[in-house]
Amino acid sequence: MAPAGTPKYASMAGAGLGIGASLNGATPFPADNPWNRDVSALPVDPRSDALIASMGLSRGLHPDFGAGLYDGAPIGIPYVVVAGAQARVAIVFTAYGDESDPGPYPVPRDAPVEGEQPGMPGSGGDRHVIVIDRDNDRLYELYRAFRNDDGSWNADAGAVFRLDGNDVRPTARPGWTSADAAGLPIFPGLVRYDEAASGAIRHALRFTAQRTRRAYLPPATHWASSSTDPDLPPMGMRVRLKAAYAIPAGFSAETRAILQAMKTYGMLLADNGSNWYVSGAPDPRWNNDRLVSELAQVRGSDFEVVRMDGLVTP
Repeated sequence: MAPAGTPKYASMAGAGLGIGASLNGATPFPADNPWNRDVSALPVDPRSDALIASMGLSRGLHPDFGAGLYDGAPIGIPYVVVAGAQARVAIVFTAYGDESDPGPYPVPRDAPVEGEQPGMPGSGGDRHVIVIDRDNDRLYELYRAFRNDDGSWNADAGAVFRLDGNDVRPTARPGWTSADAAGLPIFPGLVRYDEAASGAIRHALRFTAQRTRRAYLPPATHWASSSTDPDLPPMGMRVRLKAAYAIPAGFSAETRAILQAMKTYGMLLADNGSNWYVSGAPDPRWNNDRLVSELAQVRGSDFEVVRMDGLVTP
């Protein structure tokens, strides 16, 4: 594992291979990318109080990831790292093909599917599939993905992101979705155990809210709501843990790293879902009881909205 003080931006060359492999300090996108930018000193949005209230002032954070199984499936959004020689297979888009990047994608037959239970190939909800091509610095993401007998995959939507520059998805147009409702990449916002255990997470995190607004804030490119209520959060909205919040010294090293990332880089709203659910990757090393109990002590009222410059509305 790379030391916490030596991140390697915009290159996946140091990443391991396989399901849930460590990136060994590799960080998607350049240091000045929105995912990796320090936002701790940026102004607070004028509507911050109302926006935070809409998601619950007294509601605590909840890790949407962990160790073991929930309803028979690993807890969190899994991923796999492949080499550049990984065979590329056809992707058949079944819903949002006009907003998807065409295949083929280097998706292994045994790629993990979010929510899929062993022996039940059709199970799961969003069924995200995430593949990182380590050698070509590319990220492939699918939504509602299903394997076919010939090695191809069906998916509602798919997106390809360049991890080695800031022109992250050159084919996308304003208003396009991705494998995520906000049109964002999923993987860069996941909490991963190896990063948390190192003591430093150097990027923004992904979270969900139950009620959202028909608007988006770059780098998001898509909304997923019919409401125009200005007190509801738009996709891509960034929240951060207030500077005055004192991270408890008694929390685990992993939780402290997660909370410090929320102070420094914040969290980006990426999808509709439960309020204050934080996304991450499954890993058997998470201590679920401690993770849940510690994060639950951090409330919505401990956050503020970073000023929303460039908001896109209908």
